[in-house]
Amino acid sequence: MSRPALKLLAYAQLLRIPNVFTAFADIAMAACAAGYLLDQLGTFVALLLASGCLYCGGMVLNDYCDRDEDAKARPFRPIPSGRIPAKRALALGSLLLFAGVCFAAIVNHDLKGKSPWLSTTATAWILAFAILAYDAYLKRTPLGPLAMGACRFLNVWLGLTAGFQFPPELALHLAATTGLYIVGVTWFARTEEAHSNRRQLILASTVMALSLVLAVTVPSHRAPGTTPIYFPYLVAAFGFLVGSKLVAAIQQPGPKEVQAAVKRSILGLVALDAILATAFVGAWGLLILLLLLPARWLGKWVYST
Repeated sequence: MSRPALKLLAYAQLLRIPNVFTAFADIAMAACAAGYLLDQLGTFVALLLASGCLYCGGMVLNDYCDRDEDAKARPFRPIPSGRIPAKRALALGSLLLFAGVCFAAIVNHDLKGKSPWLSTTATAWILAFAILAYDAYLKRTPLGPLAMGACRFLNVWLGLTAGFQFPPELALHLAATTGLYIVGVTWFARTEEAHSNRRQLILASTVMALSLVLAVTVPSHRAPGTTPIYFPYLVAAFGFLVGSKLVAAIQQPGPKEVQAAVKRSILGLVALDAILATAFVGAWGLLILLLLLPARWLGKWVYST
């Protein structure tokens, strides 16, 4: 591999490029739910960029904050290996977070006059600070999974802010569904590099299962007959697809099995978002699954966890 290609690979690893498509999926699902995907294409693109920048900025700063630990446990990563200087990573991560807020501010300007609880810029700022809090401190505490779930909650909320007169109770339900799912995934992944505690894996899996209970009840906010009849079956199929890997990891809680379950669960968020979108736009929502193609292709070279 040429030197420029190796440099590009290092940055792709630092940004966790395969995972950014899960952030895009959140925004796409939110746009389907709020009904602005086609009517406000510019808004949709701006929010995709905002979400992507915030996500990648968080990944970069995560590695910056972990650089001393990674030097001992994961010396192959871009910063401890010397492929990317720590100061450059700090600057890049900070710039990406700021860029994410700026893209959100563009949307906020276009849609000014909305109620305060739907402020796009405020949501982006809160998300940026939540990311910083998680990276710098909270992930090392018992609150780590909750903090990560809060970041995902806010990412979905960011996508919903562009919807006019969107019911706040439905917004909370959708954001809580994905947020709770990520709480479980993060909890499941806490000791993925060592032999995991089976009890902790079971508890984390239970949290993920509860998120699917929330998912299947999303249609309760909509008029009867407006949700496709196949919606609950898609949620059940998703539960089986992800759950099979979780069960395998619980039975054999070694690093290889747990990391495989975590990888499927992370990318599985794209599928969960696609299924949630079908509750609002029917089978068209499954087009979000196309985001799995670049995520899986890039995942051949770039690690996700």
